[in-house]
Amino acid sequence: MELSKKYFMLISFFIMLSSLGIESTKEEPPRTGKHFMLIHGACLGAWSWYKLETLLKSSGHNVTALDLGASGINPLQSNDLQSSSDYFKPLRDFMEALPFHERVILVGHSYGGYAISQAMEYFPSKISIAVFAIAYMPGPTLNYSTLNQMSVSQQGPQLDNHFTYGQGPNNPPTTLIFGPLYSALDLFPLSPIEDLTLAALLLRPLRLFSDEDLSKQLMLSTKKYGSVKRVFIIAEKDKVIKRDFQLWMIERNPPNDVVEIKGSDHMVMMSKTIELWSHLQAIAEKYS
Repeated sequence: MELSKKYFMLISFFIMLSSLGIESTKEEPPRTGKHFMLIHGACLGAWSWYKLETLLKSSGHNVTALDLGASGINPLQSNDLQSSSDYFKPLRDFMEALPFHERVILVGHSYGGYAISQAMEYFPSKISIAVFAIAYMPGPTLNYSTLNQMSVSQQGPQLDNHFTYGQGPNNPPTTLIFGPLYSALDLFPLSPIEDLTLAALLLRPLRLFSDEDLSKQLMLSTKKYGSVKRVFIIAEKDKVIKRDFQLWMIERNPPNDVVEIKGSDHMVMMSKTIELWSHLQAIAEKYS
């Protein structure tokens, strides 16, 4: 019930989309474009794509923004997730249900890079291109354990982020949710204040999984994962996944293409919506 109330608040934010220069029409344009599949990052949900989804649909594309397990309006709670497989399951289910002939453009943001990486391994023939939008990008030559160790080493202060210890204080934390200060200073520093307010209403705890669990779920092969073309989008001003770390991932797991969005914070879909929309259309045209 509480989630429903929070999502009701989202309605008012769509009114503000006029600032993006989108003219409303009585009839939606025909869906003759590409099919974009948008996968959110940690503690976020499908709602985080609301600006980009609107722009892509207005350009004639089909768009699916999906909630992963215990995220957005997904009915599960974080403690219901027994492994990262449960967290990734909504994406696997969606890909499994896609018609054999249909191919999607997978776009993963931040922690969503892990979800789309698993989908690339499981369903390579159903993906025309995978876009890592400031996202964690493991691969056959860059396993999860190595990637995570480097990620942890470059992290800044956690500020008011809140951890819970469901297995006791002497064991690793079991959930994380971003705090208001961390969100303002690190996640959304260059994004409109309205989007920060929206996030404060809709963030949900992320279930934290062991290295062993995620390493098992992210066993990626050259034959399958490696057969899918990849593009990495760099955010110049990201304070969460810093630019040097983005370049480190690119060097160790080279994608087919790299683009950089100047002046973007971690929430590229909020701070640089138009630029991201433009790049995704160009990527779709080039690789689909």
